[in-house]
Amino acid sequence: MMLAYAFVAIADPNRRYILEELRRHPRTVTELASGLPISRPAVSQHLKVLLDAGLVSVEAQGTRRVYSISSPGFTQLNLWLDQFWSGNLVAK
Repeated sequence: MMLAYAFVAIADPNRRYILEELRRHPRTVTELASGLPISRPAVSQHLKVLLDAGLVSVEAQGTRRVYSISSPGFTQLNLWLDQFWSGNLVAK
């Protein structure tokens, strides 16, 4: 995961909504689209960005694709952010 790409991915409000929904439990594109004012193909495009950023994962369950949060992707992002709260910052 490239950190810059993760930040670009979470900059979009629709993708943040998707992440918040997936944090509650895994969902399909149809389930995610029901809460958004965008089409299912648009939700799929947003999910591809999140997948490419390493923030979500997908599992085939029969004919359905179920998306969930990717813990390793968020762990890497969190590790990078944590360095700014380590006490090593110099106040200006």
